[in-house]
Amino acid sequence: MKEIVSVFRTFMAYLVRPHLYPELGRKIYKNIFDRKSAFKGKEEAEKWCSDRAVSQEEALKELGINDIEKLENLFPEYFEFAKNAEANCPIKMGGAGALDLIYNLCEYTQAKNTLETGVAFGWSSLAALLSISKRNGTLYSSDMPYLGRDNDVYVGCVVPDNLRKNWKLFRFADRESLPKIFKEQQEFDFVHYDSDKSYNGRMWAYDILWNKVRKGGIFMSDDIGDNAAFMDYCVNNKREPIIVEFDGKYAGLILK
Repeated sequence: MKEIVSVFRTFMAYLVRPHLYPELGRKIYKNIFDRKSAFKGKEEAEKWCSDRAVSQEEALKELGINDIEKLENLFPEYFEFAKNAEANCPIKMGGAGALDLIYNLCEYTQAKNTLETGVAFGWSSLAALLSISKRNGTLYSSDMPYLGRDNDVYVGCVVPDNLRKNWKLFRFADRESLPKIFKEQQEFDFVHYDSDKSYNGRMWAYDILWNKVRKGGIFMSDDIGDNAAFMDYCVNNKREPIIVEFDGKYAGLILK
């Protein structure tokens, strides 16, 4: 009964947001015909990641970054604000992720234009903004609300007001957000994928996003052990990734 109520609330949440109707159609198709896509090749992918995984610090050293900056030490006041914002949020969303890694990758690429898919509380957004705001750059973010949970106003709540002038948030599914973003910016120094976790969703997005990364820029994808999409993308395209383990999960980096 509880699951039926949840599905009904989600469906009704879509109905009052006409700009999300295209994604509603895709969700219906996926839940009827493509339910196994989320975990396709998971066992093989986890082994592939485990065999190659290094820590955040080791990954950065592979890129020649030896002086690794810890965000919590660099920006204690921002971290205090962010922790309080998350604690006071009535909706629970995704975790913080590899924040030191994201910040240092933005510093490494001297990023001015960055792109991320998936926001939730906005921890990754915060990490990127703390770097790119030094260069008056722009973070372009694609994010859908957690439908049925009324979290629209809380998306990105850990990002303080003074950093938001460098942030453009597009509130659509990736297939609608990305074309809108690309009308404003065609090339990015750093791209972080953390949205549709299905195999097919990733395989659709990876090549599109890779083509928008400038030479010398970095593409990063979270939760790559969930299925074989990142592994298959790297093998099929002869990419040489760095696999990072943190909090029992894996992220993949590719330097262009």
